[in-house]
Amino acid sequence: MTPDELKSLVRAIPDFPKPGIQFRDVTTLLADPAGLKAVIDGLASIARPVDADLVVGIEARGFILGAALAVALGTGFVPVRKAGKLPGKTVGIDYVLEYGTDRLEIHEGQVPVGARIILVDDLIATGGTALAAAQLLREQGASVEMALFAIDLPELGGMAALKADGVATSALMAFAGH
Repeated sequence: MTPDELKSLVRAIPDFPKPGIQFRDVTTLLADPAGLKAVIDGLASIARPVDADLVVGIEARGFILGAALAVALGTGFVPVRKAGKLPGKTVGIDYVLEYGTDRLEIHEGQVPVGARIILVDDLIATGGTALAAAQLLREQGASVEMALFAIDLPELGGMAALKADGVATSALMAFAGH
């Protein structure tokens, strides 16, 4: 599938979660068998040369894409969760959002020192969550080799922020606006 064909499978929901935002909903793409396969195949073709040890997915849609990508690459998968969602002992990082703060966590010891990581989420906007996840992984001694996304909203600068932080990035499609 071409990027335009994939884009046609992404539903736009105006004024969500607030007025002026054009929410890009990937659940419609995930429900399409050919679209889902094309996204995983596309991400895998970008990721394969990295020879990663783990794929790490950011809550929540990053779990879907990340787990499928891990299977395609033959690696393990680690979820990055919001605070209080993991049952075991965790390590975490607090970070600033547009309208407050949040916290991301992983299970303590789940990411080995020296692990080569591919970070995955469905969409990159401002990059705040992905930057925090990358920092959390680095604090565990891992190397974030690449961050992959199905969708980039380039006007919001998230991929540029990740690149400035030393993380190679790629997305399968881009949408203007936010």
